[in-house]
Amino acid sequence: MSQKTKDAGERQIVVNRRARHEYFIEEQYEAGLSLQGWEVKSLRDGRGQIAEAYVIIRNGEALLVGAHITPLLSASTHVVTDATRSRKLLLHDHELSKLMGKVERAGYTLVPLDMHWTRGRAKLQIGLAKGKKQHDKRADVKERDWAREKGRILKHG
Repeated sequence: MSQKTKDAGERQIVVNRRARHEYFIEEQYEAGLSLQGWEVKSLRDGRGQIAEAYVIIRNGEALLVGAHITPLLSASTHVVTDATRSRKLLLHDHELSKLMGKVERAGYTLVPLDMHWTRGRAKLQIGLAKGKKQHDKRADVKERDWAREKGRILKHG
């Protein structure tokens, strides 16, 4: 394994696999997270979950709602912890205004795709997404199954 792929694997905290199944992702943005100390320690230990999370824009701020960060018993003894509190996302003003316009007018949704470390800071990859219909999901599953079967055929001759 090369150093580059090793670093890329280590920087992942958590991935929302369901997001790509449920939505068409049209654009991706990287946002910083405003976290408390105990949350950073818990994320370093891999105790994050964003499967049920979503992003809303309220009062000109982007918020991550429904993300669950389980507190460490040793790191959060003196702090009152709230594992599912809303966390502020740090985006540039031009990105925020563009997202606000797309969400309010064009009917898009903001979905958290993955959480990772970039230069020691926790970042959230969010996607500007449109919901898939049931037939779109079936087509994706069919495509994936065919790719897997094609790989088997080519491998075995």
